[in-house]
Amino acid sequence: MAIDTFISFVGVYASVDDAIDDYEAVKLLHTELGLIDAYDAAVIEHKANGKVKIVKKHETPTRVGGVLGGGIGLATGLVVVLFPAAAIGAGVVLGTTAGGAVLGAIAGHASAGMSRGDLKEIGEALDAGQAGLVVVAVADTQAKIEAAMKRAQKVHAKELKADHQAIEHEAKQATADEDQAKQAAAGDNQAKQATS
Repeated sequence: MAIDTFISFVGVYASVDDAIDDYEAVKLLHTELGLIDAYDAAVIEHKANGKVKIVKKHETPTRVGGVLGGGIGLATGLVVVLFPAAAIGAGVVLGTTAGGAVLGAIAGHASAGMSRGDLKEIGEALDAGQAGLVVVAVADTQAKIEAAMKRAQKVHAKELKADHQAIEHEAKQATADEDQAKQAAAGDNQAKQATS
């Protein structure tokens, strides 16, 4: 098992604009360091109706998010662990598509890679703000990322362990299972049309 250790950074913000500004600062930092493929990030917004929406995200293309073209990374998985009904754009993340199945696998690993106490602490912190920024990155960039998140009212840094090979395997299996279910449903529909 190839377990990688990352640091999750959770910033709490008074506004979505501040969270997006820090998201861009973190992205610029990774571009300047030549590590653009070494982090995942998601900006969340608390809506007036009480729901949480992911308004911006970056997934590392060389890790799981890009393996299946699903565009889902550990930061998004962590958001879904904390806010299971989080929406991306106009669609709910956990739908009946392969993307939902892949996200379920990644969210499970994000949840398992962090202690319950840490998950509770960052969930409560994110509940306190209007917006949040979740970044999952390699540990040796910790001080630079925390400095880039300067608009945050508070930043929580927590260790997150993940086995990318296991995530990739489960994501591929989930996609294959979804494809088989779709093919079976299509075959059933064709059989019904043929008999009617």
